[in-house]
Amino acid sequence: MSMMTSDRTTATPFYTPPLLHPVHHFGTRRLDFSRQVALMAIINRTPDSFYDGGATFALDAAVAASLAAVAQGADWVDIGGVPFAPGPPLSVEEESDRVVPVIAAVAAASDVIISVDTFLPEVAARSIAAGATVINDTTGLANPEIASVVAESGAHLVITHSLAKPRTTYPRPHYDDVVAEVAAFLAQKVELAISLGVPAEKIIIDPGHDLNKNTLHTLEITKRFNEIAALGFPALAAVSNKDFIGETLDQSKTERLEGSLATGVICILGGARILRMHNVAAANSAIRMTEAVLGWREPAYLVHNMGEVNVPAHPSTPATS
Repeated sequence: MSMMTSDRTTATPFYTPPLLHPVHHFGTRRLDFSRQVALMAIINRTPDSFYDGGATFALDAAVAASLAAVAQGADWVDIGGVPFAPGPPLSVEEESDRVVPVIAAVAAASDVIISVDTFLPEVAARSIAAGATVINDTTGLANPEIASVVAESGAHLVITHSLAKPRTTYPRPHYDDVVAEVAAFLAQKVELAISLGVPAEKIIIDPGHDLNKNTLHTLEITKRFNEIAALGFPALAAVSNKDFIGETLDQSKTERLEGSLATGVICILGGARILRMHNVAAANSAIRMTEAVLGWREPAYLVHNMGEVNVPAHPSTPATS
């Protein structure tokens, strides 16, 4: 007799977050976060970006990288003109000159969801006018005016946990319970955004992997991602190639793909519904495979062991034949 007593008809290997508003509309795009995960590609128009070191700083390179990401399966491109790391501030004009032309060009060529990674209200307003439908504020509404800009425009707002003031160094972080404190911070900032006119159905939350957190903090957030997703808003996991992966696996930035994919899938199983990734083609495969395992996506085709007699596939046979 089996010693297993769990009800296998109700047991699930993943966390289903209690989304207040599962379906979101971004321009002409519709996402149902109850059964799909959005892939957000990262486009940095900076000369000193964390991952690519300025490879997409030129306007043509940034636009080409954005459209290449769409071709590789990205649902969304996140365009940034200022790194999160400490450094000198950029003026509104300089940051706008970096991101607005990219947004305009990508919006003219594709219906992909476009977000701008900024914490300046004026840059946010100009980006929305150029075609962005999401403002990705990695400072956790350090300037609440950005929420007012979003509210007036009808765009979405990503609220990220971050304790540092923009472009400044933060002291060694301390948390008694990092997940509980991050969740409480996000809940408070959501209330602030709603009070400033941002509809609840336009809010996305991000626990901020590595932002003012050490590797142990970030691993704990990854393990307990369900507590972030439990807030009821679509949760974004920005895990790609970050330092916590490098420190955990003793790998440089160019060696962290597998760790990034593994972490992303763990976050999806914990309730994440948006992954922010550099390596788009690989992330697309990982996300779509996870969706298929969860029953949200049909296989592209069915051949293996589907016939009355199954002949071994010849190496030269096309996959879809």
